Amino acid sequence: MSVYRCRFWEAALFALGLFALLHSKQLTGVLDDCFCDIESIDVFNNFKIYPHIRKLTERDFFRYYKVNLKRPCPFWPDDGHCSIKDCHVEPCPESKVPVGIKSGNYNKFSQAANSASDMRECEQAHELGAINSTLSNQSKEAFADWAHHDDAQDHFCGLDDEMSPDAEYVDLLLNPERYTGYKGPSAWRVWNSIYEENCFKPRSVYRPLNPLAPSRGDDDGEGFYNWLEGLCLEKRVFYRLISGLHSSINIHLCAEYLLDEGWGKSVWGPNVHEFRQRFDPAETKGEGTRRLKNLYFLYLIELRALSKVAPYFERSFINLYTGNTQEDSTTKELLLQILNDTKAFPMHFDESSMFAGHKMESKTLKEEFRLHFKNISRIMDCVGCSKCRLWGTLQTQGLGTALRILFSEKEIKNLPENSPSKGFQLTRQEIVALLNGFARLSTSIKELHNFRMLLKDHR
Repeated sequence: MSVYRCRFWEAALFALGLFALLHSKQLTGVLDDCFCDIESIDVFNNFKIYPHIRKLTERDFFRYYKVNLKRPCPFWPDDGHCSIKDCHVEPCPESKVPVGIKSGNYNKFSQAANSASDMRECEQAHELGAINSTLSNQSKEAFADWAHHDDAQDHFCGLDDEMSPDAEYVDLLLNPERYTGYKGPSAWRVWNSIYEENCFKPRSVYRPLNPLAPSRGDDDGEGFYNWLEGLCLEKRVFYRLISGLHSSINIHLCAEYLLDEGWGKSVWGPNVHEFRQRFDPAETKGEGTRRLKNLYFLYLIELRALSKVAPYFERSFINLYTGNTQEDSTTKELLLQILNDTKAFPMHFDESSMFAGHKMESKTLKEEFRLHFKNISRIMDCVGCSKCRLWGTLQTQGLGTALRILFSEKEIKNLPENSPSKGFQLTRQEIVALLNGFARLSTSIKELHNFRMLLKDHR
């Protein structure tokens, strides 16, 4: 047989193996711990959600994210920042940020904020006390409460102090999530700390394929999964959320991989080989399929949160304020369209099954769940790659916001129609993280479809 034909069949078998991965019976059917199937999510996301959520994240309100990337790691000595050029984050000059965004969260309340005089006030507002004088006393009181709500007991992750001199605006469209080359011991220490110290797991139970675990011969990880299935629902959910987030991030890196540095312009695109290393059952001892299923599970959790928070945004006085009346109106219409689509999805995750046991035990477990997740949000400050830290922080905060929404049903139901509420508020930072975080999951599921098409072409 000629060398050419040998290479042809090698390529064909490689493609068939991956094609089988994405079309295998293993990556179909009903997900664990819920009553939704993967095929329904694929159709719903790729044809209904993804086109709209992509447009939404390109709007001014959602493209600018204020974040402090200079906080030191609170858990171990700092490894220093990555020197790879693709790890760099280019902050946005204040002059480029829409005036309504940089003025502060409180200006997103619409009617009083859209006049020319209010625009001048926006430019001069440097602290929360500069509240629009046309607002009611009730609204002012709510704003004052809002300024301190970061420390409330219902938060699943800490929010950045947006007044910190180290906090900077980042244009997410100019700093896209992609493969940067950040890997090795520093990256593994971050993920190892997340999994080993925060996922309700004893050290004696090792995750499959953990390179930092002792050698276990041919152990295929079934011991780990037998242990996981023996946990209560809440602790299983916690692990699947973290695994799903990890899988989603890996898909982004495979889909936006540096293919060629070229002369003056880098070429980015899907890397099938990298995808195979992370998800092919043959390369991961069957672990890849579980990882992808956890991505779908995480998608359902955040989808459910968006459907539940819809009443918050449906109130007429809530405005996604940038200072451009037409832009703001279009942005809110698009957001409400997406929220209506999420409410129409017929197979939502049922969060009422969580923390539903004995009242005191459930309260203790919920607090433990919250603190474990909050700890993970702090581990993001230990990521050495600035771009990885940016997107890790945003997606972790987005998931934390989704969890807070899921367990604030009573507060959301009791929202007043025409004024802010002390019981439940979202900062602009939380809103931006929530929608961009969900957009990343939506993109991951769309990218899986793209990998299917690539593999079909290879075949």
